[in-house]
Amino acid sequence: MTTTQEEQPLIPYRSVQNYFATWESRAGYKLLLGGTRHHGYYKAGTRMPFPINPALRRMEDHLYNTLDLPKGSEVLDAGCGVGHVAMYFARKGLRVRGIDLVENHILWAERDIKAQGLDSQVSVRVGDYHHLDHISDTSLDGVFTMETFVHANDGRKVLNEFFRVLKPGGTLALFEYWHVSDQEIPSDVPKHILESAKRVNKYGAMPTGELLTKGVLRNWLKEQGFVDVEETDLSENIAPMSFFFYLLGYIPFLIISFFGLQQYFVNTEAGVQEYRGLERGLWGYASYKAKKPLGDTNTSDTGLRRR
Repeated sequence: MTTTQEEQPLIPYRSVQNYFATWESRAGYKLLLGGTRHHGYYKAGTRMPFPINPALRRMEDHLYNTLDLPKGSEVLDAGCGVGHVAMYFARKGLRVRGIDLVENHILWAERDIKAQGLDSQVSVRVGDYHHLDHISDTSLDGVFTMETFVHANDGRKVLNEFFRVLKPGGTLALFEYWHVSDQEIPSDVPKHILESAKRVNKYGAMPTGELLTKGVLRNWLKEQGFVDVEETDLSENIAPMSFFFYLLGYIPFLIISFFGLQQYFVNTEAGVQEYRGLERGLWGYASYKAKKPLGDTNTSDTGLRRR
């Protein structure tokens, strides 16, 4: 399976590319998470986050088990980053096609895929999950995102594309954030926490994340025709890593807040305020699993489902 960078994204989402290009994002993901770009998974009731690397692998195992596909199945990693999850799944026997908006991510992924001898099982390319034109209808056994769906400009269109490329009976797995609606926010919540959430969504390039109040993604999946939709709350399972980010970022956050520099240090602000919001039940983290119905191959010439 060869790797390719044939095309630039059909729609260049500069805000996403700019977010991942900042030194804070590049250094933070590399130094804290070894380049991985997702939370770790911990047993409920755990307080301390260490060691971190096994927790990251446990989250990847949880996603792999959620997909529940036999070896040899072909899946799409929609927002593959530098390819860590794709390579991990390849070592477990899946064939993985990865796409990402950030060209440097793909360059690093290609290098590591080749170095680990996985180029027959993993292919990566610059791509946009709103426009999966390079993937045929009903051709994949599974599709997954790991904290990348929140970056979509049009979440429903993305789900429509995922539906189109899945085989009948194929599995979609999304590991993503949710938050409570404005009407559910208690009156005693400090204003600065709410303002932080809006900044993080804006400068972290998460327009769909801003829309994902609790239950919304589950409903979107059903609207797009998916069945057997399962939503599992994992908020308690990521709490130790959220606490770690809070401790690490607290002093820097005070400094950047004093000087009004939050938009330039979005990950620092997110790390601190994420934990505060998690403790108050203002936001959370969930896994979503859904199936494309058996026998459903309905797509129009534009790739949109016939209603």
